[in-house]
Amino acid sequence: MSGKPSVLFVCVHNAGRSQMAAAYLDHLSGGRVEVRSAGSEPAATVNPAAVEAMLEEGIDIRTQKPKVLTTEAVKDSDVVITMGCGDTCPVFPGKRYEDWQLEDPAGKGVDSVRPIRDEIRSRVEALIADLLPAGGSGR
Repeated sequence: MSGKPSVLFVCVHNAGRSQMAAAYLDHLSGGRVEVRSAGSEPAATVNPAAVEAMLEEGIDIRTQKPKVLTTEAVKDSDVVITMGCGDTCPVFPGKRYEDWQLEDPAGKGVDSVRPIRDEIRSRVEALIADLLPAGGSGR
């Protein structure tokens, strides 16, 4: 048993919000959380404005690819965080589900994506505080 909590971020296209959230969780947790992201209808590429907004934070998501949501990904995760995919996300008993109401950055420029990015960061920080109680953090 790894003892690592696992989190799955799901949005429709897995191109913006869920990619930014996954990158933040991986970066800010220092790898202490297993991170997945997926989309119910994945886009061909990650949103360029999301890539640019994350590069401003020193996090490079240019190599990420949108992935299709699978039942296995949900089964393998302790926490499933949805971002506007509604009823398309499979639900399994015993999982913790959260729905983060976030504006979709699709088609927006980086100026419009920054506030969404910042909201995601604050929610991810709260999630980390919840999943990894203080004591083991070097921050």
